Amino acid sequence: MGRWRDGRGELVVHGDTAPTTVPLEIAASYRARTKGLLGRDRVDGALLLSPANSVHTFRMRIPIDVAYLGRDLTVLAVRTMPPGRLGLPRPRARYVVEAEAGAMAGWGLRTGVRVEIVER
Repeated sequence: MGRWRDGRGELVVHGDTAPTTVPLEIAASYRARTKGLLGRDRVDGALLLSPANSVHTFRMRIPIDVAYLGRDLTVLAVRTMPPGRLGLPRPRARYVVEAEAGAMAGWGLRTGVRVEIVER
């Protein structure tokens, strides 16, 4: 766990109901993490930044949901960030998942929920 490569996969959200599967883009290299969602008008599914414990939304065109994950892939916090903001670092976070604002609530992704990352 935690040694992913740039590419595609699935985010499986293990909430209160049946697991929800979301298309996932994995950004594990420095270059992919740096680019992130910059310049995009929309997000198909979610983006995993690994490793990461903070994000910013400078030069982003859309507001995003940000989920901070611990080493065991449990959600530590979920925040919605408008463009042009700097998020505070979360010392216990090891990974960050980003998605379009409002999407995470629909997936049941909230503090305390465990997720699974499946590479393709």
